[in-house]
Amino acid sequence: MIVTSAARHAAAGTAALLFALPAPAATASSLVPDLLPAAPASSVGEPTPPARHFVDPARLHREGTQVQRLPGAPALPSVSALSWVVADASSGEVLAAHDAHRKLPPASTLKALFALTALPRNEPSERHTVADAELTGIGEGSSLVGVKEGYTYQVSDLWNGVFLSSGNDAVHVLAAMNGGWESMSRQMQEKARSLGARDTHVVSPDGYDEPGQVSSAFDLAVFGRAGLQDPAFTRYCSTAYADFPAGSWSYGIANTNRLLTGADGVARYPGLLGIKNGYTTNAGNTLISAARRGDRTLVVSVMNPQSGGGLAVYEETRALLDWGFEAAGRVQPVGSLLPGKGRAKAVAASPQAGGAAVRAAKGKGGAQAVVTEAERAGESGDVKKVGEVADLRDTGEAGEVGEVAAGSEADVLETAADDTGAVSATTAQDSPSGLSYGFPLALVGSACAAAVALWAWRRRTAHQG
Repeated sequence: MIVTSAARHAAAGTAALLFALPAPAATASSLVPDLLPAAPASSVGEPTPPARHFVDPARLHREGTQVQRLPGAPALPSVSALSWVVADASSGEVLAAHDAHRKLPPASTLKALFALTALPRNEPSERHTVADAELTGIGEGSSLVGVKEGYTYQVSDLWNGVFLSSGNDAVHVLAAMNGGWESMSRQMQEKARSLGARDTHVVSPDGYDEPGQVSSAFDLAVFGRAGLQDPAFTRYCSTAYADFPAGSWSYGIANTNRLLTGADGVARYPGLLGIKNGYTTNAGNTLISAARRGDRTLVVSVMNPQSGGGLAVYEETRALLDWGFEAAGRVQPVGSLLPGKGRAKAVAASPQAGGAAVRAAKGKGGAQAVVTEAERAGESGDVKKVGEVADLRDTGEAGEVGEVAAGSEADVLETAADDTGAVSATTAQDSPSGLSYGFPLALVGSACAAAVALWAWRRRTAHQG
């Protein structure tokens, strides 16, 4: 009877606590839905979710080649370019990169940013008669499509001149139609920042060499990915041949992207969507390319190959595209082209515990100390510091760091930098655990323990009597 009474006490206490306690707080699935999959309705027959991986928020800012190959992944090709990026155009994940944020002259690849800025402003069928003032200031030695003063062109003709012939004369006219040269430079700068491209400084919208005009392979890949989301941009950049008007007649123009046309002995690349190539004395050869194979689209940017001659930029791009398609699913991303999230993001799970352990700082607020430090670094725009904070959490290089094991549970710390460099941080749980669930369970356990202790005391008292 005493045992039965104790069990009743424990059950009643447990039920009371469960009814009295509020519903648990939201878990990671609701706090960061873009990172963590929603819980399935049933676990029967459901595949095991892929393990999350650690993405160093500052990795793409480091010098050298960045890649995280999994077993079976192909080796990277030999590439002489000063800077390059291979990314998935759909997700924005960077599969591999070399000196991704190195600031270099972009040459005519900057026309991709010009198109992103100005292309939506005018209808393709709109007609414009060119004034003499609109053709002044074109740099010596510029590539030209043949725009003439006093001739009337459709906007679509001018854009063919920009994308196919890389015509600086067409850029000058379109810029004049949209506020002028200086205004267009400012508009392009604002557009770059809105896309999260922070390495680019625009001086000449056509990409002509000017002091201080720079971009990076990372930013060029961002521009290429953004362009693919605009059907008009994609149509122009993938056009191999077009007719350009010259008054009462017209002449043919060919896209200068050899991977698209197969000119000069460069084999055409299967599934190429084009985008933009460039060359100047200071920039060397530069190229943004995109290609589709099956349901996957890649974007590759290559800046200034150091060997192989003037066509090396195409062959190195070909090699990187081939590698990207072969490596898809067999590498962990080393960064993201997406503005804000993914740029300063750290998601950690211990492989030794199958995602069951994380590293957390001790003695000074635990994980919250890491969050606070990350916020301070983000607010100051110190991306490198954000990376160091992530490293602190993961490797324990500074301060007292301990590893917390939690069975099948894993803590997730996410820091996401917005376009201004600010960082927000959220601590969450992989499964129903942590403070939200752990506190009620601890109270229930305490109630059960108290009931057992009461039962033991009454039994001992009865025996003594």
